[in-house]
Amino acid sequence: MAQLVSRQEREALNNEIWKIADDMRGSVDGWDFKSYVLGAMLYRFLSEHLTDYVNAPDPEINYASRSEEIPEEIRRQLIEEIGYFIPPTSLFESVCKRLRERKISSLDEELTKIFQEIISSTVDATSHDVFKGLFDDFNVNSNKLGGNPENRRKRLEALLFGVEAMDLRGYKDGAGDAFGDAYEFLMKMYASNAGKSGGEFYTPADVSELLARLAINGRTDVRDVYDPACGSGSLLLKVALALKNADGVVDTSNLCFNGQEINVTTYNLCRINMILHGVSYTNIHIFLGDTLIAPEFYGDPEKKFDVIVSNPPYSIKWNQDGDDNLLKDPRYSPAGVLAPKGKADLAFVLHSLYKLSPQGAAAIVCFPGIMYRGGAEQKIRKYLVDNNYVDCVIQLPSNLFFGTSIATCILVLRKNKKVDDRFLFIDASNEFIKVTNNNRLTPENIERIYQTYHKREESEYFSRLVTMEEIQEHDYNLSVSSYVEQRDTREKVDITALNAEIKEIVAREERLREAIDQIVAQIEGRR
Repeated sequence: MAQLVSRQEREALNNEIWKIADDMRGSVDGWDFKSYVLGAMLYRFLSEHLTDYVNAPDPEINYASRSEEIPEEIRRQLIEEIGYFIPPTSLFESVCKRLRERKISSLDEELTKIFQEIISSTVDATSHDVFKGLFDDFNVNSNKLGGNPENRRKRLEALLFGVEAMDLRGYKDGAGDAFGDAYEFLMKMYASNAGKSGGEFYTPADVSELLARLAINGRTDVRDVYDPACGSGSLLLKVALALKNADGVVDTSNLCFNGQEINVTTYNLCRINMILHGVSYTNIHIFLGDTLIAPEFYGDPEKKFDVIVSNPPYSIKWNQDGDDNLLKDPRYSPAGVLAPKGKADLAFVLHSLYKLSPQGAAAIVCFPGIMYRGGAEQKIRKYLVDNNYVDCVIQLPSNLFFGTSIATCILVLRKNKKVDDRFLFIDASNEFIKVTNNNRLTPENIERIYQTYHKREESEYFSRLVTMEEIQEHDYNLSVSSYVEQRDTREKVDITALNAEIKEIVAREERLREAIDQIVAQIEGRR
């Protein structure tokens, strides 16, 4: 029975995990070494998950100690039920045991063989798309691990023993197994140390939670969640956390995670993230490719999503070769114009709108420039406003994301605003606390923003409901500052008191001059 771990215990565990991960990398850059640490964690998780699954009916089975060959029928059954197979001698704990006994002559060859075995076991199985390529970034022959075979072996041994030492069994944090929590913590640490590149694949947990709550908006019947630029998948998983039941239990058994990622390394990290969080391979639908040009779900026009969350890359270039064909694309054609070639932000917005179900909501982190720039972007905003698809625009504080200090915003889209044609604007630019080099949203900040959105409340200097006519009068400018009055934080001056003070100063100056004149006259009289 897993023991619930307190916040303090979880933080202590995470700090110990980071110390192990940081120590074992030696001189290797943490960003480069992340694939090895996370790959080793995946190997350990898959081994223990399979062992627990086999031993569940009877712990006496002790799968890891079996020396005889596993019957093909059982092997096929395991692949069908959990998605993969690892023979007892290839389990993580078996390899670590043999390493300590000095029974492995070539560790790089042994790991290469085992990883190939795991992936090969999924060939011709329905799980293959989830598992293929998961260990591709775990290059045992990379010079990053050492300049010669002996140094690489030492680093690999340290890696396996370090991951083995991580206390990842028997605890739950209320949101998933310790494996998933450790993954999230390591990703955050790697991202915070990676500069700009870190922000490209990781959305901070506080922002992810806010996006998830905005998109769900109190619903309990969500069965699919989608992110068209899913990065490492952390944002998708926050939706599961936001759907936890009254007992705080997160159940991912009936929730499908859908997404697409253009970067192959991040695509692998996303699937690893899902697996380490205990998501069944049957519920993982993550694809590799360019969402804007070749969306994976585009072939199924009926595939719509009730919940869409996304933090797409800001103002990137996108391939518009063959503009005529793209203008005929049903994702972009209703707007009558394409997003600029050098600024794909609104292309992601239009794609998300297209994949949104009539009863659903999409919460998207946006670069602020798309809310006020002219040209094609203004025409797209006009389409969104005139069709009443914009539900809310939220101005976020600056410096929330790794690698950039810009103050981003959140755009919430809905297709079912038939009754209310007003648009909610929320200025949450001051809703944060300072944590080291970044700003963070506290639970109280998140709650205030969400409740204001959920109740569609107006609050002086914080939120305002705006009519379509007013936005049209502002040339479809959707910047929050255009509609929510800024609080005047300058110190107010009491004019009456100020005049009295000036009058007193002038009077004191006159008395001082008279005194000086008397002193001068006395001095001259003595001469």
